[in-house]
Amino acid sequence: MELLPRSPAEFGSARYWERFFRQRGQRPFEWYGAFPELCPVLHKYVRPRDKVLVVGCGNSELSEQMYDTGMCEDIINIDISDAVIRQMQERSGSKRPKMSYLLMDMLQMDFPDAHFQVVLDKGTLDAILTDEEEATIAKVDKMFAEISRVLQVGGRYLTVSLAQAHVLKKAVEYFSREGWVVRVHQVASSGDKQQFVLPVFVYVMTKFRKIPGSAPQILEICPEEQDKPMRVESAEQLVAAVKDRQHYALLCSQLSKTPCGEQVSLDLCNKESGQPRYTLHVVDSPSVKPSRDNHFAIFIIPQGRETEWLFGTEEGRRQLAASAGFRRLVTVALHREQHYEGMAGIQAELSGKVMELAPPGLPAWQKVPFLSVGGDIGVRTVQHRDTSPLSGEYVVEDVKGDGTFYFRRLIFLRNRNVVQSEARLLAPAPLPASASCHSGQRKRRKDKKKPSPAEPPAAIDKSYLCCEHHKAMVAGLCLLGGPDPLPGTPLAVLVVGLGGGSLPLFVHDYFSQAQVAVVEIDPSMLEVATCWFGFSQGDRMQVHISDGLDYVAKLAAEAPAQYDAIMFDVDSKDLTVGMSCPPPAFVEKGFLQKVKTILKPEGVFVLNLVCRDTRLKESVLATLREVFLLLYTRRIEGEVNEILFCQPNPAGRWDPTELGARAQALEGALRQSGRPWDSSYVLADMLQAVRIL
Repeated sequence: MELLPRSPAEFGSARYWERFFRQRGQRPFEWYGAFPELCPVLHKYVRPRDKVLVVGCGNSELSEQMYDTGMCEDIINIDISDAVIRQMQERSGSKRPKMSYLLMDMLQMDFPDAHFQVVLDKGTLDAILTDEEEATIAKVDKMFAEISRVLQVGGRYLTVSLAQAHVLKKAVEYFSREGWVVRVHQVASSGDKQQFVLPVFVYVMTKFRKIPGSAPQILEICPEEQDKPMRVESAEQLVAAVKDRQHYALLCSQLSKTPCGEQVSLDLCNKESGQPRYTLHVVDSPSVKPSRDNHFAIFIIPQGRETEWLFGTEEGRRQLAASAGFRRLVTVALHREQHYEGMAGIQAELSGKVMELAPPGLPAWQKVPFLSVGGDIGVRTVQHRDTSPLSGEYVVEDVKGDGTFYFRRLIFLRNRNVVQSEARLLAPAPLPASASCHSGQRKRRKDKKKPSPAEPPAAIDKSYLCCEHHKAMVAGLCLLGGPDPLPGTPLAVLVVGLGGGSLPLFVHDYFSQAQVAVVEIDPSMLEVATCWFGFSQGDRMQVHISDGLDYVAKLAAEAPAQYDAIMFDVDSKDLTVGMSCPPPAFVEKGFLQKVKTILKPEGVFVLNLVCRDTRLKESVLATLREVFLLLYTRRIEGEVNEILFCQPNPAGRWDPTELGARAQALEGALRQSGRPWDSSYVLADMLQAVRIL
């Protein structure tokens, strides 16, 4: 029996519904939302003495259930189908004497003005607003106008809906424009197998007298099982909030039926602030053989370690899941500036939500373990937070690493999963520092103070290079010409991109005759490096606040062939490009030729390349080969970074054996310079995987 309309427009046709209910007979038809699910919301807005109008009632049992439970008895139901009205009159006439069914078009109702306290619509608006054609919108406007007319001031129009974006947006914009309060409730699911995967929502539009002028619109959303509504600023924000919940419901439905081929990620937000609190990644391992206890586990990533390769990349999480031995692992990253009450508190907060992500076939009795590294949720302290006109919002934070060490990090929040700069602390900071020092590059803000002498900043271990790509860049100095590339040899080094300053600081401190010039476009970064990462200028270290493109172009015109080494470690502000380091203009042929101009014939140009776009990367490499006659590459294990060593003179070419020997000699000399040396840093290892392009 064909009961579906030929086109969506037929949902608004009396002829269609007449045929539908004649063919269906006496069986109740519920669009969506069973009474037990809707009841908690209806109880908030329907009082026993209210006069209630149900528009487009169909043969739903909703009115009967409201009547029979004592929620309300004075109910008038209307519909455009004569067949369904006769059915419902026969079904309820003698049982429910105070409730009536009338054949009536809701676009032209016979009721007097302000006759009802509640108008209830279950799926009717969804059925009418099938598209955004002019005729459809005109019909909906007429429907809303009639509902507004028959409602008293203070009355409520309740719409049960699947909340398609265009339907919700139309209702919100219409009634908020009229000065009504609009609140959207997500209906709690019963957990039973439902006809619709999408969650059900109830729009509650409360009628107020329209106040002339610019009275602020009141728009709210009340998520599932939450009494306190959340205020939003616009119809667009309300639609977006509903869409997030719809996507989550679809995701849970998908994950409950089949293993996910690709890793799925989602954010769980703080109910009060709406800010992300947890970021979850769902990782399935089909190769893990099923057993009694290995179906599902939750892994809490210690605070501050979410950027590590094992936790912050798809491949790393895949390896983590496989090594943990679970068929599905959900990794949970904790967000900065959110307070957590230890592992037990996190487990209590997450238990209900993560079980919605359980794999198919999980036994009801199965206990789901919460795992972490050593059972610890880690330590993260935000020491400083500010906004730069160039780099956007950023934070300086201290985190506990794997072991006893603490690390200080610079994070640009526009790319919060990437550590911009990192340094190891000799001792953790005594407590969060709410103050900031200033390097003189900009005026001091009134709300900032100098650090108190009683609370000195944590000392930075300048001998330790946290970033693997920085280690490789320093190792590349072995490529410089001459038989003895020792620390005492005079060197002129240009570093473009300051960050926390660890790379130029290391070169300055360990190469005693090096003159280091640093170019940084953002004066805020000089302040950050100076105040929080132990950076300082001096006779052999000078920072130039300038665009690297302009600075190199100026040098090429005025003073060619002056640098032994040029290092680019500069990020792109444009995240839409498939290359996050450097900006595309830094690898254009014309600019690279200027770089070559200021480099000595036996010098080396070292470039940190971070490019996820394969075609773009190949284009960059081809351009580099056009400009520089000798090109080495070193991939950073477990990262996207690739370090490129470029030389203008092919006569300086070294085979891997010679390069290894030079690296050992340089490391030996650096170790004897009277400064501490991190034993994990082996220059020869950094160059072991170098290959010539």
